[in-house]
Amino acid sequence: MPSLLLDLDTRDQLAAALDGEGWVVACLCAAWCGTCSSYRAGFDSLAARHPDKTFVWIDIEDQADVVGDLDVENFPTLLLQRGDRVAFFGTMLPDPLLADRLVQAQAALADEELARLAASSEERRGWQRDANLRTLLANAE
Repeated sequence: MPSLLLDLDTRDQLAAALDGEGWVVACLCAAWCGTCSSYRAGFDSLAARHPDKTFVWIDIEDQADVVGDLDVENFPTLLLQRGDRVAFFGTMLPDPLLADRLVQAQAALADEELARLAASSEERRGWQRDANLRTLLANAE
């Protein structure tokens, strides 16, 4: 199953996924980025290996009203979120196997550990404040 391409017609699907307690794995990229274009097939294959999670492809320019002032420093940038908690936000090498290990490691953590980690540093507290897809999506509507 390929990743969900975020657009006006699929925002409700992403909002529904974020309302639950399941995992959302988002790749923030840009259409003009050659690295992103070549990474897309690998990201889709990663989505197929994790059918219990929602994978979403977000073009930061096409979805600028959702992304807002989110600081995307390089591509690809991954965002992993479960419910209202951002577990990871950062630039990754365009390697689906590396992303797979990250997804597996985060998904294996207990809720208590996710909560502890979310508050464990200024950077991670900033993710909760600035990179929460649930909040970003709600503010774009």
